[in-house]
Parts: sequence; C-alpha cells; structure tokens
Amino acid sequence: MTTNPTVELPERIEVVNIGLPMFTDAVREQGVPVVGVDWRPPADGRLDVVRALRVLYADPSIERANAEVVRRLDTGVPQLRTVSPAGAVVPGLTGRMLLHCGPAITWDRVCDPLRRSMRAAVVAEGWASDVAGADELLATGAIALSPANDHDTVVPMASAIGPGTPVLVVEHRGDGDGRTWRAFAPLNQGPGETPWFGRDTDAAIERLRLLRDVGGPAVAAVLHEAGPLDVLALAAQGVAMGDDVHMRVQATTNLLTRTWLAHIAALPDGLREPFAGYLAGNHLFCLTLAMAAAKSLQMWADEVPGSTIVTSMSRNGTDYAVRTAGASSRQSAAAPPVGEALYYSGYGPEDAAPDIGDSAVLELTGLGGPAAGNSPSVAAFLGGRMADAAAATEAFRRICAGTSSRFILPAMGFAGTPIGVDARLVVETGVTPKVTTGILHAHAGVGQIGAGVATAPLSCFVDAVLALAAERG
Repeated sequence: MTTNPTVELPERIEVVNIGLPMFTDAVREQGVPVVGVDWRPPADGRLDVVRALRVLYADPSIERANAEVVRRLDTGVPQLRTVSPAGAVVPGLTGRMLLHCGPAITWDRVCDPLRRSMRAAVVAEGWASDVAGADELLATGAIALSPANDHDTVVPMASAIGPGTPVLVVEHRGDGDGRTWRAFAPLNQGPGETPWFGRDTDAAIERLRLLRDVGGPAVAAVLHEAGPLDVLALAAQGVAMGDDVHMRVQATTNLLTRTWLAHIAALPDGLREPFAGYLAGNHLFCLTLAMAAAKSLQMWADEVPGSTIVTSMSRNGTDYAVRTAGASSRQSAAAPPVGEALYYSGYGPEDAAPDIGDSAVLELTGLGGPAAGNSPSVAAFLGGRMADAAAATEAFRRICAGTSSRFILPAMGFAGTPIGVDARLVVETGVTPKVTTGILHAHAGVGQIGAGVATAPLSCFVDAVLALAAERG
C-alpha cells in the first residue's frame, strides 16, 4: 500500500498574472503581491497578419533598412534657409490650386473646419471677393485641391495654402554628398481668429494677408542677415525646457525670438512693429518650423527601400493615412476623435471635429508624444501627473525602433525620446501612436474649443504590414 506524501502549502505567495487584468485585481484585493503582465495574442490573433509579421521579422534586409532610416531621422541637420511665396518654390503648385492637410480628398467630403480654411485662402489669394464666392469656386471644381504632403509640404490643423502663401524653406543636405532635400511649411498663423483653426471671418482672412505682406518678408530679411537656422538644435533646447514641440512650443519660440532679436530690431519701419507684434502674440511660431524640418528628414529617409518605419502620418478631418519609408502608396482609415481632452467652457465631445492636420510628422521624428515625459504642460492633458506623461513616452518606446541622441528628457533620467515608429511593432502590440493636438469645432466655425490626444487607427498599420509582406511574396 502506497502512502501519498503530505503536501505543505506555502504560507506566502507572490503571483504573476498573464492576461486578463481582472485576475490581477482579484489577487491584489486579497492583499497578495501580484504583477500583472499585459499580454495578448500578436495582431489580435489574426492569422493572416501573424503570417505577415513572420515574413517581415524574418527578413534581415528590413533590420538594415530600419537602422538606416533611424540614423537619418536622428542625425540629419535641417536648416531654415529663407521664406518665399509657395508658388515660387513648392514643386507642382501651379495655377489655381490649394494644398491641404492630410490625404487626398474631394470637396464633397471636406470637413467644415477645412472648408472654412479653404474659403479664407481663396479670398486671400484674390480669386474671390468674399467667402460666398470662394465657396462657389470650390464647389464647382474651379480650384484644384491637392495634399500638401505630395508637394514636399506639411501644414498644421485645418490649413490650406495657395501660391501666394509665404512658406518656410527648410533644407537638409544629407551626408555631404551634394544632394539636398527641401521641405516647406507655412508661417504659423498664431492663436485666435485664424483659418488653421477653421475660421473664415474677415479677421481670419486679414491674418493671411498680414503673413503675406509682413511675416514672410520680415523672416526672409532676418534670415538674410542672421544666416541659416539649425532648427532641431533649437527644438532640442526647447524639449529640455519642457516643450514637446507640438502641443507646447513656448520655450522653443522664446529661444528663437532671442536668437533673432537684434535682427528684428533692425527691420525697416514698415515691417518691424507689425512683425514684432505678431511674433510676441504667437507662442506657436516654431510649430510649423519644426514640422518642415521633420518633413525634410523623412524625405531623406524615404529613399531607403524595404523599411517598416513609418515616414508619413497625416489627417484631414475625414481620413487618416500612413505610409512607410519608400512605399509607393498610403493606407488610410477614418480620422479618429480626439480623446483625453480638455475642453473650453461650454464645449464637449459632441462639438468636436475629428483629428486633423499634418503635425503628426513630429511624432515620427521624436517630438510630440515621444517627448511628453518631460512636459508638465502636456501632462495636464494626460491625467495631470508627470507619471502619466512618462507613460505616453514609454508607449512610443514600445513601438519605436530607436532612441534619439538629440532630444533628451531630463525628467526621465536624461533618456532620449523614442524615434522611428515601426509598423511591425504597432501591429504586433496593438499600441498605436498617440498625437497631442488641438480640437476644432465640428460645424460652428468658432475655432479651437480644446486640446487632447488623438489615437491613430490600428487598421492603417495592419494594411501597411500586409502590403509590405505581400511585396515579399
């Protein structure tokens, strides 16, 4: 007869739970030490996507391509060279054409804030005498619409620009091989009653004329005397001072104003006072400058074939589109709402337009969300604690292929920001980029009504992974 041995249960246990958080919570409620592991099947268990990931992870050429893309994003030195009317420098911008944020769209699908911005641009260009006439021209197709990204240009929020719009000309000269990548972005219109916030009032149109007649010539004159500006060196200082250089650009703009102050003071009488007034009231001035710099690096990175790093992520208030380095097409989905939001008094989610603008170009270059962990201002939109802002940065670290050597976060142990969003990691983990952004009214034309965080739709990245895997057979 065999006697079963006595089993002594431990007096103390520690638990690691893999999977459903409810089991972690149940154990914790009993006073037992527990670690919850956030695990889920890769790609939500979709077999076709898992097969695609296996193909992409098994290809060593992808790792080499990704490393080169990250190197270019991290080491390139874009410089602001001058300001010029868009029609004189932006490739393909000819005749009566407006360049708009996000992927291609027809007038019948354009959201209300972007329609208003387009109407304001048409009047400022002199193609119509008022917004009613501008609306008629746009509705009949007399004015062509084209995505700014297709013309080496990026525009923020609900922006639309024509050939008379002054644009920042940013150049990146690669590895010194004589080649140059030029990217463009409009001068930032500033806060308040402005078209990029979806306004088409007389004051909004007058702001466009001010930038054309004062802002553009003033910045061009300053650069003529001061010489080229290293844009991302300035942004790196701003990040260390609490900017994410997307939602908060205050420190970077202040540094730029100090750098240019003597040259601003030496401007001719007709430019000095109005430009100084515009710049003093525009803490967002460096936003579009940083966007153009990021775009120039991504144009350089786009020449690396066979990469899974995302180099374009744009929204037009209707659609959201992404593209990986070297890819010939974009993958799109519906533009998401802006969540984790703080609204102005009297407004709420029912008033908000979907996510809009090309400014997510910054998140792909180590700014914006990746830099949130050092920004108290951004933390206010992410739960109110610096730990919440740090969590946003760490979420990007889960889906990025590298670490920036120039954007350093003192509040996070002087770590570099994550850089190079890898579509494979996004699809594998289900973690999509979160973009800090403003919120516009969906239909009333009152402009900005808050700010928050927009989460990119996962389906874009799934489609990109499937397309990349299909190219490899």
